[in-house]
Amino acid sequence: MLAILDYKAGNQTSVRRALDYLGIPCAITADPETLLSATGVIFPGVGAAGQAMDHLTSTGLDLVLKRIVDAGRPMLGICVGCQILLDYSAENDTKALGIVPGECALFNPGLTEEDGQPIRVPHMGWNKVSLAKPCELFAGVDPDAEFYFVHSYYPAPGPEYVIGRTFYGMEFCSVHGRPGLWAVQFHPEKSGRPGLALLSNFAAYCREKSNAQ
Repeated sequence: MLAILDYKAGNQTSVRRALDYLGIPCAITADPETLLSATGVIFPGVGAAGQAMDHLTSTGLDLVLKRIVDAGRPMLGICVGCQILLDYSAENDTKALGIVPGECALFNPGLTEEDGQPIRVPHMGWNKVSLAKPCELFAGVDPDAEFYFVHSYYPAPGPEYVIGRTFYGMEFCSVHGRPGLWAVQFHPEKSGRPGLALLSNFAAYCREKSNAQ
């Protein structure tokens, strides 16, 4: 079973609906034992980094997440869940989890698109992801597929953790992590077939890892 972390940051229901559609057993939970025993954890989020971190630290879920990673349990961060895996976010001047080295920065509204038009912040819309290295999450996904983004801040992890990049006024990291610990800035649960394929690939990885133990 996959566990969807409930940390009052929104979007858990959308993720559960996508997994239900795929027939993947899952539960929305904040219970430490359930999270630690799950085959994999999805760390979603909609909202502000500061508010999310306040809830995680006040409930001890920040330590639970670190235990999950230390134990080698697969994890997938989405949007805010992608950003606060890093050391720091400029949003609310937030000290984040520090699981992946790097920071999260605000888009400069003075940037322009490839056609010369100024970008809008927040970035809301469909964009491609160009992989910098192979990634199990994207197995069978069309390289030209587009994913749905809604964000004002973007992750800037250490270069060795960059998996995918997207252009929006500038090239930014849209997928980071390492095998078994991934984070995506876009919303796979709102990205149609490519997003569903990514979630299905994550679930398959979790099953294989669990069966190998």
